[in-house]
Parts: sequence; C-alpha cells; structure tokens
Amino acid sequence: MSERVIRLGHSPDPDDAFMFYGLASGKVDVRPYRFEHILKDIQTLNEWALEGRLEVTALSLHAYAYVTDRYVLLPHGASIGDNYGPLVVAREAMPQEALREAIIAVPGRLTTAFLALRVCLGEFPFVEMPFDRILPAVAEGRVAAGLLIHEGQLTYRQHGLTCAVDLGKWWHETTGLPLPLGANAVRRDLGEPAVRELSRLLKTSIRYGLEHRQEALAYALQFGRGLDLAAADRFVGMYVNDYTLDFGAKGRRAVEVLLRMGWEEGVLPHRPAVLFAEV
Repeated sequence: MSERVIRLGHSPDPDDAFMFYGLASGKVDVRPYRFEHILKDIQTLNEWALEGRLEVTALSLHAYAYVTDRYVLLPHGASIGDNYGPLVVAREAMPQEALREAIIAVPGRLTTAFLALRVCLGEFPFVEMPFDRILPAVAEGRVAAGLLIHEGQLTYRQHGLTCAVDLGKWWHETTGLPLPLGANAVRRDLGEPAVRELSRLLKTSIRYGLEHRQEALAYALQFGRGLDLAAADRFVGMYVNDYTLDFGAKGRRAVEVLLRMGWEEGVLPHRPAVLFAEV
C-alpha cells in the first residue's frame, strides 16, 4: 500500500513537541501514513485552519469556532489549564479597571488566550505581535501590559514583571471549570475511517511520551527557548496531562461554556456547535 502524506501542524514549543515525539521519532508505527511536521506559531496555524490548509493541526479553541465546517476536534491532544493559564503581565501591579484602558500586547486575536481575556475584561485596546516578542515589549515599556502564552508564563519574573491577571485562576473562580486553550483537529474531508485511524495514531504518540517521559522531555527541550530541563518538565506537566489523553466530560463542558461565553460577549459572531470525532 502506498503511503499517504499527512501534514501535521503544531507549535514549536515543548508541550506540542512532547505530544508528537512518538510520531517524530518513529517510535510509533504510522504506516500507511507518513507525517510531515509543520512547525508554526499558533496564530499562523489558526489562520491556516481558516483556509483548511493542513490535514491535521493544532489550533486554538477560539479559532475552532470559525472552522467547524472544515475540521472536527479530536478527543485528545488538548492543552487545558486546571486553575492556571495565560497571564497578563505588566511592569507593576494593575487593577482590571486600569487594564481596560491600557494597550495590551496579545499573541493573536484568534488565540484562546485573547478570547478568554475579552470575556474577562470586555473591550480593551490591544496590539497584536508574535508571542515571543511580548515579554520584551512589556519590559521595555513599549506596551503597558502583555498577554503571555507558552513558556513566558514561567519566565516573566526574570524580566522584572508582575502578574496582573491569571486567566486560568479567573476562569476557575468564575466557572469552576478548567480553561481549555488548544486542541488537535482533523479535516473532515479525509473521511471517517481516516479520521479514526489518525486519531488513534496521535493518541498513541501522546501516550508514548507520557510513558517514556525522560526521552520525550529530552526531545521537547530543544523547543524550550531558554527553559532548563526542570522548567521544561514543569511546563510540559502543565499542558500534557490526563486531559490531553481525553478531554473527558469536564473538558468538553469547558469548551462549550467558553465558546458560549465568547458568543455572549460578542467576540464570536455565532454560537458554534462543538463536535468531537467519535473514535
């Protein structure tokens, strides 16, 4: 049987690298498929998802709201913060009232972090910039505050910054639920048999990483952007966990509630129907 190439998009960060280590290393037998790993920042992947460019992709759950006709969510691969999540940081403490008047640097308006912050604050002035430029922009005073995703959640204190809002904590206090941030999605036009098989392979890769943690961490560390092994281990532990193997009822409920609240706040133009692949 000839191999079938599947373009798999994910972010160049430790948690995604950890998830897909089994595939990238060849430790998981993927025949008759061959995965081509496409590493792009999450905003780019979100924009590509609007075009349906990749067969399988990591994407923000905010972006998923706009591509439900093209993609179906996989029940695994989630990045979910349980009482922690993206942070708004500033050079000094800022109350929420002040944040609503400040220009906040955000890593893309299609990110779930942006959606959650809009639900939290309502309208606020913002400027988009690549996620890895936000910390220095805040530290150098070019913007009043910044919305951090990825490893910046662990390293912001090294830049002399303080946390103004922890969106994961705010969300938990507001809803009692974990904050769903990212997911894996597969293009619907591949057909149900392929969706099931690709889902099985991706879940096998996640399980392989969790069962071979040290070798998967060693691979993931190359995407850590300055994180040492202990910090990379902590970061991976935050976003590759039991929810990653399966959203579960609580994780699925959290997706529904987040997108409903985004619609009610006026961030989303419609209330999206959330559909997970049945595997």
